[in-house]
Amino acid sequence: MIELEDIAYVRSGVTDLAAAVRFATGIVGLELVASDEPGVAHLRADARHHCLALVEGRSGVLASGFTVTDEDALAGAEHELERRGITVRRLDAAAARSRRVRAGVAFDDPFGNRLELVTQQESLARPVAFGRASGITEFGHLCLDAPDVHEAYRFWSGTFNARVSDWIGDAACLIRIDPVHHKLAVFKGDGPGLCHVNFQVASIDDVFRNWHYLVDHGVEIEMGPGRHPQSTAVFVYFLGPESFTYEYSFGVRRITDDAAWRPRTFDPTEPGSIDIWLGPTSRPVTQPQVRDDVPAGVR
Repeated sequence: MIELEDIAYVRSGVTDLAAAVRFATGIVGLELVASDEPGVAHLRADARHHCLALVEGRSGVLASGFTVTDEDALAGAEHELERRGITVRRLDAAAARSRRVRAGVAFDDPFGNRLELVTQQESLARPVAFGRASGITEFGHLCLDAPDVHEAYRFWSGTFNARVSDWIGDAACLIRIDPVHHKLAVFKGDGPGLCHVNFQVASIDDVFRNWHYLVDHGVEIEMGPGRHPQSTAVFVYFLGPESFTYEYSFGVRRITDDAAWRPRTFDPTEPGSIDIWLGPTSRPVTQPQVRDDVPAGVR
């Protein structure tokens, strides 16, 4: 069993790097971290050096990263994945530097989502210099697509320290790796991709202030404001450039008694199963996974 510590980052390919950066800083509110790496923009939301890397090139998600404790844990994870018949590639020195980690490995899940396990992700001691006052406190979770969420959960729970918190029928599986209700979600989709990334904000007021800000700036609201009954979080989803969906949320549930928690199943067609405030609901737009034969670690 591979022990994941936390989510680390998302790497996303963009055809228009300048436009994607303007949106991430001026609309979402992330900090653009100074870098001498051409064609890559690192965006920060919390103590991590970055949680989002925008890479100039083909449009689509490149990889989703998770941390493990140390290099021994990384080596053990590499061995375990190979034992399960999964092709694993070590990140080269340049790729590790771009991700601001000591070392890492890359592989694909059974559905074609590119995943990376890394160790010693860099932190920055100084406060985040947010692009605007959006109230962001941290990188909250990421959501991947798979054609069968039950098979996806079998992969995650059989390979990693991942536990299901709740099901939304056959449409979604909400997965935790620590007390937070979910750090990972898997949504039903036609192919591999990134459904959305989530940023936690400091208050419910921040959710509504951000909603007004997004509307005033002509940003497409995909869903919300609303409240999820599963995590209790108040949310708003919105669409950025290159089919990249962002989410702000506040008030996520924490599961502190693992043994006592029993996963629940919600019917997605039942009113209130997605938004207990009964607002209109729609599936967030997915950014497709970039699929090619370029070795892991090149981008």
